[in-house]
Amino acid sequence: MTVLIAGAGIGGLTAALSLHAVGIDATVVESAREIRPLGVGINLLPHAVRELTELGLGGELAAIGVATAENVYCDRYGRRIFAEPRGVAQGYRWPQYSVHRGELQLLLLEAVRERLGGDAVRTGARVEDFAQEEFGSVPARGPGPGPGPVRARLLDRAKGTVEEVAAEALIGADGLHSAVRARLHPDGGPLLWSGIRMWRGTTVAAPFLTGRSMVIVRDGDAELIAYPIGRGRINWVCQVRVSEPAPLAGDAAWNRAGRVADVLPYFADWRLGRLDVPGLLTGSEEILEYPMVDREPLPSWGRGRVTLLGDAAHPMYPVGANGASQAVVDARVLAYHLATASAVPEGLARYEAARREATAAVVRANRAMNEDGGRTPRDLARVTDTYRHTSGGAVRELNTRPSLTPTRR
Repeated sequence: MTVLIAGAGIGGLTAALSLHAVGIDATVVESAREIRPLGVGINLLPHAVRELTELGLGGELAAIGVATAENVYCDRYGRRIFAEPRGVAQGYRWPQYSVHRGELQLLLLEAVRERLGGDAVRTGARVEDFAQEEFGSVPARGPGPGPGPVRARLLDRAKGTVEEVAAEALIGADGLHSAVRARLHPDGGPLLWSGIRMWRGTTVAAPFLTGRSMVIVRDGDAELIAYPIGRGRINWVCQVRVSEPAPLAGDAAWNRAGRVADVLPYFADWRLGRLDVPGLLTGSEEILEYPMVDREPLPSWGRGRVTLLGDAAHPMYPVGANGASQAVVDARVLAYHLATASAVPEGLARYEAARREATAAVVRANRAMNEDGGRTPRDLARVTDTYRHTSGGAVRELNTRPSLTPTRR
């Protein structure tokens, strides 16, 4: 069996590694002509770290990430309101890591090329369209008729040519503006803007608090999140509500350049002690700006031999630091069900049944967390505890859940 994966982001690359681990061939096609370490910091929560550790990447993660020790909520003057331990300190068997998104992507890319071969990831190629036969004579396992292979049309961006490739399954892991999703769900609804604009950057700065702390500060319509991501860098996120929620009119590109002059006025007089907020913003070599968006959860993801994964399936607000983590879990669940089902469509249907409602709950939980204005210690304890349980990240649940690595038959 060969699976074609559209998109070499965190979800798509983890899917390739997960499929390879269960004996299924995978090829990844990526629209970008070169995969470079773009972006800023992200968090990998313990449920994602567990899956990457079981794929044999625990040591590499520890080398590039910072094991987050605590989340600290405070006001704009640095006065502590509430704090909670994170990762191993919270009782999980696996850490929570803060990492640079691009460095994590390159780590996964190197692992894919090492394990699956140098040609397992093809860059500069975009899935434009696909078709699958209703019935065919190439079942994934065992005898009998079933849906035929998927045939995907790939655009070579350098040559401008189009070719057709066949695979036993197509996984759309091609992000927020997924071509696979658009083909499956042409009336899938618009991007929904929260009314919040986000500015993100990384700045070389002195450590603060434990050196492994994440700080969250909200004052009116403005919020700051900051945490270390290694090599002396502090990742920062500034969020400002500038409008009422509405369907997005315009672009939601993740790598659009922002200007410090646009964001600094909201935070110029914030004083957090050792964490110099104006200095963080002015000291960043690059600032990214984009709207905080998600989509309404879909009633179904795919059909037959085609499905979705990660942001293509369930884009969500970043307030729960869960987008990349959910994509990693998607990838592992996908591989588990393809490896244990009797046929590809059955495996993909089981995958969707396991993940669609679970991720829809996370989308809704992220919205609720974003809208919750409570900032007393009791409010924050309630919100964070509710979120963990809703998003499948409760300590005991994760620590005792069976592995997603199938038992060899």
